[in-house]
Amino acid sequence: MSTNALIAKGNTAEIYLHNNKIVKVFNDYLPDTEAEMEAGKQRFANSAGLPVPKVFDVSEFQGKQAIMMEYIKGSTLGDLYLSNKEQAEYYLAVSVDIQQKIHRVISNLDASELMYDKLCRQIKAAVSLTEKYKNDLLRRLDTMTFENRLCHGDFHLFNLISADGKMYIIDWVDSSAGDIRADVCRTYLLYSQHFTELADSYLQIYCEKSGLSKEEILRWTPIIAGARLSEQVSTENTAQWIEIINSYRL
Repeated sequence: MSTNALIAKGNTAEIYLHNNKIVKVFNDYLPDTEAEMEAGKQRFANSAGLPVPKVFDVSEFQGKQAIMMEYIKGSTLGDLYLSNKEQAEYYLAVSVDIQQKIHRVISNLDASELMYDKLCRQIKAAVSLTEKYKNDLLRRLDTMTFENRLCHGDFHLFNLISADGKMYIIDWVDSSAGDIRADVCRTYLLYSQHFTELADSYLQIYCEKSGLSKEEILRWTPIIAGARLSEQVSTENTAQWIEIINSYRL
């Protein structure tokens, strides 16, 4: 692959392969602390013994803030699933084992954003929510119990890379210190929006492996749905998220 090859483009950043390193280049509209914040989260995950690409540097690339990190050459579990959907339950089970390893980490509050603060900020920033909806969701958030556990915040098959017999966890920008049930609910809702055939199987497997109940995980649904609206993802239907929130009769 050539130098400076654009290999992925997301909602907040572009990913380049440059001199056999991954360079994550952040969009201009983000705060100028964004790269340093994400790099700190990723470094902490690495220091906790999780299989995470190493961060080499935080600097500028093409005039924008960027993170230079280890290049993991492999395939995402999402791509493996798309090429062999009969193995869906196997890939989900592997991913749940990895997610549980993340959840066993006691988060370093100096390196992690508090989930409560993150969800408050996102709900308040969701322009498609009325003030009544925002206030109702924030009141519900205040009733939830938080633990000091590491949560990835955007965990799914496409953020796991299989390489040389090892699984690597990527994209730590949304990680926080909080309740693992909220993290599981977020994954479930992401699957329900993009890969509906995976959502129920994922939740079933996580509950079986963890001993958590579906009910305690799904209590987070309206909060996570409201927070997701702040991200304004172009491929998602705002009305569907509102419908999910309404189903909980706020």
